[in-house]
Amino acid sequence: MWFANFFIAGSMTMVMPFLSLYIDSLGDFSEGYVRTWSGWTFAITFVTAFIFSPIWGRLGDRHGRKPILIMASTGLAISLFLMGHVTSVAQLFILRFIMGVFTGFIPTSQALISTQTPKKVAGRVLGTLQTGSITGTLMGPLMGGMLADNFGFSTTFQLTSITVFLAGLLVLFGVKEFKLEENVENATNLTRREVLQFILKRPMLVSVIVMTMFIQIAHFAVQPILALYVQELNGPANIAFISGLAFSITGLGNLMMTRQWGRLGDKIGYEKILIGLLIAAAVVYLPGAFVNEVWQLVVVRFLLGVTLGGLMPLRMAYIRQAAPIAIQGEVIGYNTSLQFLGNVIGPVLGGVISGYYGIASVFIFTSIMLLLSGLSLLLFYMKEKNAEKLAHSAKSKPKQPRMNLISDKR
Repeated sequence: MWFANFFIAGSMTMVMPFLSLYIDSLGDFSEGYVRTWSGWTFAITFVTAFIFSPIWGRLGDRHGRKPILIMASTGLAISLFLMGHVTSVAQLFILRFIMGVFTGFIPTSQALISTQTPKKVAGRVLGTLQTGSITGTLMGPLMGGMLADNFGFSTTFQLTSITVFLAGLLVLFGVKEFKLEENVENATNLTRREVLQFILKRPMLVSVIVMTMFIQIAHFAVQPILALYVQELNGPANIAFISGLAFSITGLGNLMMTRQWGRLGDKIGYEKILIGLLIAAAVVYLPGAFVNEVWQLVVVRFLLGVTLGGLMPLRMAYIRQAAPIAIQGEVIGYNTSLQFLGNVIGPVLGGVISGYYGIASVFIFTSIMLLLSGLSLLLFYMKEKNAEKLAHSAKSKPKQPRMNLISDKR
């Protein structure tokens, strides 16, 4: 699954560096047209992924996650292959729409590994799995740019589809899923409404799931304008290289620490580490609004990667702990939906804020959002612990003997 996630994440990010250039090559378009349709074509995948993630999660709970992974990789491979043969922007947009339907491979793989892993080591195992997708994300844009320069856009799409198909073969022949029949039966009997009721009755679980959206908003708010910020600080010299460095250094920090944060969560509790990392991320990202040199921005981005490195595996490990195995796929599906929603909202919100108040204000907004997320999670955590103490004291309190009314009257 590590190698499958590596291929999927790398393939999904291979086409990102030249997506707008590919649109421009499909006709004689104005600059405004290319920018507009680049945004729509990029976002539509996340919109459909937001809709379909809980559906795939529910199907995985019922029928097993391995078949879902194979279907997802096949759908992604076909979509990417056909993108290399489009002749219009509309065709590319439709294929990106269809691609979003199958963009649940990595969350489904996390659900699969989560259900096959003992709770006491879930953080460490999921953190290790996360390094596969992070490594792919770091290498994907570099490989995509090199392939596009040497072989052209269409050939790059076709080669990318082969790596996605290879990920499906790894799952088909290299992964064995163990299922308990009673879990399948319970998943079949539970309706979508009952699963939602289960989630809503647990404020801490709701907070962790909603937090996913705010983390993605904060993380993606600065992405579209990062190159412009680098240009402000450094000028036009080596703008592409320095922007790429500032972009990818976050992934490097993430890669270095994600397994360690997962292991620490196994020892002292996932909620505590989640709260600490969110507050720490708010603190280290705030100086990004006040940097004067590019190297300072790179350091800030690296520290953000270090602090955010454990959030994904820790969230998955917490869901592994808080939700029954029979419905974990659907619960993770809702978590993934909000993640994709944050991917859509973040760039738009960052663009609007930077347009009105400047790029530095986006870092301030990001820090405030991360801080509020951490404090909200802390509040729900304290309430949950107080409720557990009250429930425990009520159970341990000795029952008072009933009064004998007749004896009292005598």
